[in-house]
Amino acid sequence: MTKLPAWPAVVCDVVCVLVFTLVGTASHASGGSAAHVATVGAPFLVGLGVGWLATRAWRAPAQVWPTGVAVWFATVVLGLFLRPLLGGGFAWSFALVTAVFLAATMLGWRLLAALAARRART
Repeated sequence: MTKLPAWPAVVCDVVCVLVFTLVGTASHASGGSAAHVATVGAPFLVGLGVGWLATRAWRAPAQVWPTGVAVWFATVVLGLFLRPLLGGGFAWSFALVTAVFLAATMLGWRLLAALAARRART
């Protein structure tokens, strides 16, 4: 088990969602205004918060399984569900890109933390 205080893990997850939002809005030339970025990112930040609360991720925030996978799943599913309700659209291609990008980043930092902890022990 990788020990890490909760706040850096929260920051890492929020940064993953914000980078996803910023890259997405920039690549689609959607203006990049703060309001637009907030509208696109808000559903996923809500999903992230629910995922953290539902899994009590603060107990083992850097664990890939089950914590990371459950937080990632909640972020993606709730974000995609809330997005149309908050004025955004839905497309299967967007859902796929969302799931892959957030898996790579949200699970990726956890894998790197586990590898760093393993190296520190040896």
